[in-house]
Amino acid sequence: MSAQSPSVAIRMMDVCRHFGDVKAVDHLNLDIYDGEFFSLLGPSGSGKTTCLRLIAGFEQPTSGSILLHGQEMAGVPPFERDVNTVFQDYALFPHMTVGQNVAYGLMIKKVPKAEIQRRVTEMLEMVRLPGLENRKPSQLSGGQRQRVALARALVNHPRVLLLDEPLGALDLKLRQQMQIELKAIQQKVGITFIFVTHDQEEALTMSDRLAVFNHGKIEQIGTPAEVYERPITGFVAGFVGTSNLISGTVAERLTGSSQTFSIRPEKIRIAVPGESFGDEMCAITGTIRDVIYLGINTRYLVEVGNGVDITVVQQNLDADSFDAHASRGKQVLLVWNKANNRPLVGV
Repeated sequence: MSAQSPSVAIRMMDVCRHFGDVKAVDHLNLDIYDGEFFSLLGPSGSGKTTCLRLIAGFEQPTSGSILLHGQEMAGVPPFERDVNTVFQDYALFPHMTVGQNVAYGLMIKKVPKAEIQRRVTEMLEMVRLPGLENRKPSQLSGGQRQRVALARALVNHPRVLLLDEPLGALDLKLRQQMQIELKAIQQKVGITFIFVTHDQEEALTMSDRLAVFNHGKIEQIGTPAEVYERPITGFVAGFVGTSNLISGTVAERLTGSSQTFSIRPEKIRIAVPGESFGDEMCAITGTIRDVIYLGINTRYLVEVGNGVDITVVQQNLDADSFDAHASRGKQVLLVWNKANNRPLVGV
């Protein structure tokens, strides 16, 4: 993808998809570029899967236009679109071997047998399953079945691969491993991946850019760092990671304005007694109301007045769980750099 003039793989222009009174997708405008790993992130019912199905052709828009590589998709059936889809349940044929599953699309297209064998072998090596051609899906682990589904989708050399929460059925450790592998495969094949997830860590880990969905609309589009570090709405600040949303009298005490702003818990620290700091810092006293020890770090809930809690996350460099829990009820001074405050709209 060229930084100067990226080529658009998917363009959605004022797209709506309504189911009766339900606006699953509501006036959506979105460009996704060639070779990009793009994630559609949002809670259940936010419209991200409907958006994916519109691109695939499984749903037709109520209004608006969808272009794939400049071609209008109105009335074009799924099998005529240069895209493939990987589903959460993998949708493998249980009676077929791994090799037959991967080869299925090529056989439908009547590709010569020698070419099928070459491409199946190539794909299984890419997804790190060489030599498993003759196994049945029931003989594979969840992670292996996910790789077979990926190989089957990629063997047809689509220009766009759609992935509908494909890691959702895996346990946490395997899911984290597959996040890294999936990104590596995408970089190797160089095609556009569009990935649907409700998992913020997945989206932040793998995406070149992501769109945050809420009630059928996109609240923010950007790189993982932009969306995490510079959320523009209260929903984005609260959904992508954890944020303190500070408003009213507490905000006024800190910034001179009652406008709502967000501050990430890891940007705040508990000051050392007697510490001095300059005008570039926010500072507020409070009482540690609760402590959640999480091994690698500790989360402190600090009551700062007016019924407002501020969450602080500190890495456990020296402290252990006994030190952390002993601080409950202690009065502390919280400090952070004003530059990390993010004014919000739509709160």
